[in-house]
Amino acid sequence: MDGFAIYKSEFGYLRMEYEKGKIIYLKKIQGTPKENGAKTELTDEVFEQLTEYLAGRRKKFDFPYELRGTEFQKKAWAELEKIPYGQTRTYGQQAAAMGRPKASRAVGMANHCNPIIIVVPCHRVIGANGNLTGYGGGLPMKEALLKLEAENK
Repeated sequence: MDGFAIYKSEFGYLRMEYEKGKIIYLKKIQGTPKENGAKTELTDEVFEQLTEYLAGRRKKFDFPYELRGTEFQKKAWAELEKIPYGQTRTYGQQAAAMGRPKASRAVGMANHCNPIIIVVPCHRVIGANGNLTGYGGGLPMKEALLKLEAENK
């Protein structure tokens, strides 16, 4: 990691980590940070795109990022990136799309480890019964993101 930057959003503080001109981590953090890191043109651009998304003016992100994880996690995250804006999938549907129809729990764990929330849209995955299930940013954030997308399709 070359550095990090922290920005305040409507959902709380977001931490971005970057390396070699790419975002490698974007997560909501708890509490108030003790330091804000070093903001760069890249992190400012990422925050601007997130702000546009949260205002309903952006549906796709186009900044450079790199997903780091196991091969299974990378496959799960690649399936997340295929879920269109304003739509949802179940964990079972995501697992089936990966060719692993019985791996819905493993898919859920991979989604939980998603290092770049919102952009890699794990918030678009719901339970088989249609209920909202775990989300790293918390269920209120997941519900708000899904509502935002439904209203701005």
